[in-house]
Amino acid sequence: MTAPTTGGPPTTTGTSAAGRAVFLPSSVDPTVFDEAFLRSLERLLVLLKKPVRGGLKGTRRSTKRGLSVEFADYRDYSLGDDLRTLDWNVYARLERLFVKLFIEEEDVTLTLLVDASASMAHGTPDKLVFAKRAAAALGYIALASEDRVVVSVLAGRAARRRAALRGSGRALRLLTELSAIDAADGPTDLHAAVRHASAQLTGRGAIILISDLLDPAADRAIRELAGTGSEVVVLHVLAPDELRPDLAGDLRLVDAETGSAVEVTLDLAALERYGDRVDAWRTGLAELSARRRVAYVPVESDLPLADLVFAELRRRRVVG
Repeated sequence: MTAPTTGGPPTTTGTSAAGRAVFLPSSVDPTVFDEAFLRSLERLLVLLKKPVRGGLKGTRRSTKRGLSVEFADYRDYSLGDDLRTLDWNVYARLERLFVKLFIEEEDVTLTLLVDASASMAHGTPDKLVFAKRAAAALGYIALASEDRVVVSVLAGRAARRRAALRGSGRALRLLTELSAIDAADGPTDLHAAVRHASAQLTGRGAIILISDLLDPAADRAIRELAGTGSEVVVLHVLAPDELRPDLAGDLRLVDAETGSAVEVTLDLAALERYGDRVDAWRTGLAELSARRRVAYVPVESDLPLADLVFAELRRRRVVG
């Protein structure tokens, strides 16, 4: 609802995870700002299959063993090991040198690549709105676990990288930045924009690309991300009417990015052929992603946010 104001930009009310009323600028999408939903997100982690080493200690449990405060195991001493890690009590009993191992906590970076090409403005709700809400939920999960979050907006041939955020107290800043993203005018070269984003990466962690992949070089963009050595997730977002168009007859279809047009006649047979080609396209992207160890998640833009996070992404081990 709209809160009364005495001047300045309008605000909307929401509820923080701490249960306090939050007054949001009108530019902020309040969809994610629900106390119960945020509390449920705080119980999740963005799952990483590969060990990474961050610059700061975080709350994420590592698969590595290092120096921390929580004991994990012993191993035999090797020449060059830090003598401070030796357990002299064990040596006194067994007359053998053992090194103490501890669980190391990691700090990782979650990079959210949001496709803001003109085609993302299509759909009900449009694909860009879905992408921003998905990025907000995933970003909040990372912030709640003290990981760093970076948002990069893909448009044209470039990626506009926002400042890195850390800590759940930056959730409002994340939502504000995501809400301010608008669809670009003109064509977007997805591969070039992804390559630009890859060159800006700082630290290892996870990259999540949220895009409709409506670009002839989408496969090259996936290969580019796979080559970074990071965990890569592709949320492939399409509108329901892109998968099952409710069209018939003689039509003039106009490309949202280039403005080029094509005259078509659609009947049942043509729609069936279209559906087969879309299925083959998505299958090809899924197979490419599997070969490159990329998590490929096809979704529709009308999928509820809770279903995306707690059904699709948990089932595919993106979060857990």
